[in-house]
Amino acid sequence: MMSLQKKFSSSQMTDVGKVRDHNEDAIGTNMDTGLLVLADGMGGYNAGEVASGIAVKTVLELVTEACNREKRNGTEAETGMMRQSIVLRDAIMRANKIIHQTAKSQPQCEGMGTTIVACLFYDNRVTVAHVGDSRLYRLRNNRFEQITMDHSLLQELVDRGFYTAEEAQRSTNRNYVTRALGVEPVVQVDVHEYEAEPDDVYLLCSDGLCDMVEDEDIHLTISTFGANLDVASQQLIKLSNDHGGKDNISIILAHVLEPFPSRRGLWAKISGLFG
Repeated sequence: MMSLQKKFSSSQMTDVGKVRDHNEDAIGTNMDTGLLVLADGMGGYNAGEVASGIAVKTVLELVTEACNREKRNGTEAETGMMRQSIVLRDAIMRANKIIHQTAKSQPQCEGMGTTIVACLFYDNRVTVAHVGDSRLYRLRNNRFEQITMDHSLLQELVDRGFYTAEEAQRSTNRNYVTRALGVEPVVQVDVHEYEAEPDDVYLLCSDGLCDMVEDEDIHLTISTFGANLDVASQQLIKLSNDHGGKDNISIILAHVLEPFPSRRGLWAKISGLFG
């Protein structure tokens, strides 16, 4: 699998916020393989950071290992996006199992869990997987939209018509998640695939950002400072802290600079001749 390093610009930052005394978020990227991962831990004394750390480390290791294996075998072009979806989903499910087992075997980690959102870029597409209320947004042609759907009680109430999306944005009861890694032996992971286009900007964030800052202000900040993603990340964290900083704030930004088609293997080229 070719390196995607030069196909993107990216930035990742995390901040403890103004209220918490330690950071339970974890973030990680491997731009060679086009992988971005963010987790927001919870539960137990300092155990939230254990859960989020396990989640990010496990997904980074397993997905990178799978991508390198396909590169060695020369099968990446033939396996395609379906394979990428399975790899990402299985890595998150494996992380869930490890976190659950750790919580069961270590008393200080009892009750810990974590949300997760991850995306994997491949062949001009992006696979998005998530559990919980950490989010992925996309900015395309000046349209800013939330791509993931929160696994939260509030989102369920919106889906059932008890709240409008605007009322939910102002609600103070936003943090009850209905799905998280580590809580049960098995977890359901939402996985979706989308076309990725040059000049797209993707934002992965913990709820420490989107609970404190309105979507319109996030959009304006990225649009204003998007030429330098590190500055955009710093400004988003500053906004969140200026609005109270009630939780840890974590951000990953990725800007698609150019198309990133996969290299076609011999079989794909032969098939194309008769397509």
